[in-house]
Amino acid sequence: MIDLSKIKTYPIRHRKNKFFLKDMLPLDGDILLDNPDMEEIAGLIVRARELDAPVILMLGGAVVKTGCSAIIIDLIRRGFLQHVALNGGASIHDFELALIGETSEDVANGLEDGTFGMAEETLAHMNRALNEGAQKNWGYGYSIAKKVEELKLPYRDSNILYSAVQAGIPGTVHIAIGGDIIHQHPSADGAALGRTSFTDFHILTDTISRLKNGVLLNVGSAVNLPEVFLKCLTMCRNLGYDASNFTTVNFDFMNMYRPRTRIVEWPKVLGCRGFDIRGNHAETMPTLYRHILHLTES
Repeated sequence: MIDLSKIKTYPIRHRKNKFFLKDMLPLDGDILLDNPDMEEIAGLIVRARELDAPVILMLGGAVVKTGCSAIIIDLIRRGFLQHVALNGGASIHDFELALIGETSEDVANGLEDGTFGMAEETLAHMNRALNEGAQKNWGYGYSIAKKVEELKLPYRDSNILYSAVQAGIPGTVHIAIGGDIIHQHPSADGAALGRTSFTDFHILTDTISRLKNGVLLNVGSAVNLPEVFLKCLTMCRNLGYDASNFTTVNFDFMNMYRPRTRIVEWPKVLGCRGFDIRGNHAETMPTLYRHILHLTES
């Protein structure tokens, strides 16, 4: 077996990043795509909240790296989102923004010299959070959010998971072990990773059990979160919950098989309506946000 104790890390302050807080999309921006589906989706979100049905946002790492965090956090604070679910990569970018106000390293150069994903602070802090959280029977997202709070990270108000905890809604993280940089570190504990993410799987299933008349948005997760959603949904149906007649929306750059089938097509057998929105998250998310505000503030 390889000896992880010999892994070499470096201080995160030495890393060159590609995304900075100054690149965050502003809440008062003027981006507005000409897409009638976006207006309808916004209306369905507003209607779901009027019916006290949940709106769930699932997101991949690219959503954070395209500057959408401020928009998501404002939607949380305004009460439009009742659950945010991140994949592992999104949770890492989210944590680094709180830690240093920057994220997104140069992967190609890092692969060449073996430094990709080896910034010490990200690895050590996140693994410590999960190891401690597992002992307290906390979920992955809650464990990370509480560590952000405990460390008083300087940019914590830009952290989605921390904002979810502050608002009293679930913020969950759904991983594939071996798929995230923090798994490369000697402090990574497979049992803690599995236990905390498995807890979050059950938390997400609980929210989906109440999804009737609600809305589920998948933004930028091509594999993991669509699969997690499908398993949560079938568990709810198996247990007799009336998880049906909700709206699903998939946002992505490309037409991908799993999100198209798991998110948009297959739920139609339960009376659901699905939308598939193609475009850059830096344009689609601000457009959705502006439509929601227009409907509620006009």
